[in-house]
Amino acid sequence: MTKSTKYLEKIIEVKIDRPMGSKHPKYNYIYPVNYGYIPNTLSGDGEEIDCYVLGIFEPLEIYTGKCIAIIKRLDDNDDKLVIVPENKNYSDDEIKVLTEFQERFFKSEIIRK
Repeated sequence: MTKSTKYLEKIIEVKIDRPMGSKHPKYNYIYPVNYGYIPNTLSGDGEEIDCYVLGIFEPLEIYTGKCIAIIKRLDDNDDKLVIVPENKNYSDDEIKVLTEFQERFFKSEIIRK
């Protein structure tokens, strides 16, 4: 198992560096969801642990929510946490659809507790 699994079912504060509606700095797509990271953490790619924030439909700067799943990339060393409001849940299929804009470029699996 990945060390990211310690975040499953935990309440996490996410710093949003790519708010909903913003454009990716290198690639030609718009973020349909808020995307950010957990400050002062370290992911397999040497950067902070990235997070998709689902279930909030406005651009954010900071968000605190529950980690319901991890998108484990099988061909890249960069897991992504899935953060949602405490009273929401999403199926694996819903997570795949909502993150497809970026995850379509990778092979991955969804890990839950």
